[in-house]
Order: sequence, then structure tokens, then C-alpha cells
Amino acid sequence: MRIGFIGLGGMGVAMARNLVAAGHTVLVWNRSPGPAAELAAAGAVAASIEEAFATGTVLSMLADDQAVTERLLDPTVLAAAPAGALHVNMATISTALAERAAREYAERGLRYLAAPVFGRTEAAAAGNLTIVTAGEPATIAEVQPLFDVLGRRTWTVGEAPAHANLVKILGNYLIACSIEAMAEATTVIEAGGLDPALFIEVLTDNLFAGPVFAGYGGMIGKRSYEPVNFRLPLGFKDVGLALAAGQERNVPLPFGGVLRDAFIEALAHGQGEQDWSAVAETSRRRAGLV
Repeated sequence: MRIGFIGLGGMGVAMARNLVAAGHTVLVWNRSPGPAAELAAAGAVAASIEEAFATGTVLSMLADDQAVTERLLDPTVLAAAPAGALHVNMATISTALAERAAREYAERGLRYLAAPVFGRTEAAAAGNLTIVTAGEPATIAEVQPLFDVLGRRTWTVGEAPAHANLVKILGNYLIACSIEAMAEATTVIEAGGLDPALFIEVLTDNLFAGPVFAGYGGMIGKRSYEPVNFRLPLGFKDVGLALAAGQERNVPLPFGGVLRDAFIEALAHGQGEQDWSAVAETSRRRAGLV
């Protein structure tokens, strides 16, 4: 296929690279030119957003609502897109923006599909992402060959694109809750004179096996927050999206307020460039261990 790919952060670069390796012609765009040049050396084609849309199928992996609004809801960009062009948004955005995007694309005779992903950069590089999608079944079938390159499994959760974003937002909320729980537990362990890393190892051997507890728990236990797979400000953003989703549906998320404040404190202490698991340092500061 001849496709476009917009947004070349750590996840986007890995995903676009896999599509190129699978034999697709991939026109790539990024705000900073470095990643596009890197992918061009690997066989992609550096292009403008308009050129990416001209392929008829464009995937995107931008950071947040603002980036998606500015780049992919730009009236000039949409007016230049060919009739029936498809935008597959694979980023985590609010359900409100997903609804707006679907509406505005439809009004212009364009198609919009939500397909956010679960998985860190190493999963993206290995083509092992979990893809959650929502949209018209025929449209999903059309891009399933691309999803098969990018992920281990595709879950279809509904026909309204916002449904996929709601699943993704609350999935990330559960991960954030798990990070905070591990932060609190390891802080007590450390205050008790024990080894937090050994504590995590004991629990993840069987009871809490899986990438969230083993991966993020290992980072928390060792206080080693690299490599940065998901920057702390993005975790803060997703907690905010979860709180907004709950408020819109009259569902309280009491623990969400705890998470929000922990992330704010971490950002106030200059942790904006760290992995979101580094929010665990908030618990240690509150306990006087830092």
C-alpha cells in the first residue's frame, strides 16, 4: 500500500519503520525533520502533511488533542485531501475530540477511524502492540493488513471512533493506578529497611506477572526510570482525560484525584523528561526518603 504516517516520536518512528520493512510505501511527516530524515534513510519518503493525505490513507501518532487539532483538523489540510481519504488516528486523545473529528471528516466526505494502541516503544519496534479500534467494519477491514504489521492483536470495540479512545483512556488510567500502588507499597518497604527491587521481584514472579507490574514495577523498585518509554507529562495528560471522561458520564474517579496531584508534584520537581513510572518519587518525597 501507499500510505502516509504523521507523528514520529518514539512510537511513531518504530511503527513507520515496521510498515516500511513490510514493503509499504510510507510518506512520513514530523514537526521536527530529524526523524523523517532518519526514516527516509530506511526507505520511507519525507513528505508534507498534504502529500501524506494525498495517498488516500494516513496513519497518525501525535502527542495530544492540541497537536491533532492543529495538524489534522486544519481546514486547509482537509480541503486538500482526496474524496474518501481515510485518517487512522492511533494516538490517545479525548473522546470529545474523537467525536468532533469523526463529524468534521464525514462532513467533508472523508473517513475517520480510531485505533489507539497499548504497548511501550519496544513493543512497537517488535510489532507487538495491542490495537483497539472502533469505526465502520469495512474501513477496519481495509486497514487490517497494516494493523497486522503493527500489532499482535486488534480488538474492535464499537463503530463510534470515540469508543476506542474511551477504552484506551481507561486502560491507561488502570496502568497509572498500578504505578501509584507500587510506588506506595515500595516506599513502605524501603522505610522498613527492605529492598524494594527484591519486593517487586517476589510479587511479579507469579502473583502480579505481566508487563505493567514487571516492567514499571522493576523501574520503580530499582529507582531506574530509563529508558523513557512514556514521558511523565503524557501520563498526566491521560489521567486528566480519564477524570474528564468520568465527569462527562457522572462517574466519580476518587483515585484519579490522588494520581493527578502526584503527577503535578512530580512535574513541579522537574521530572517532566522522565518516564511516567518516575511519579513514584512523589511517594518517596512525601515519606521523607528523598
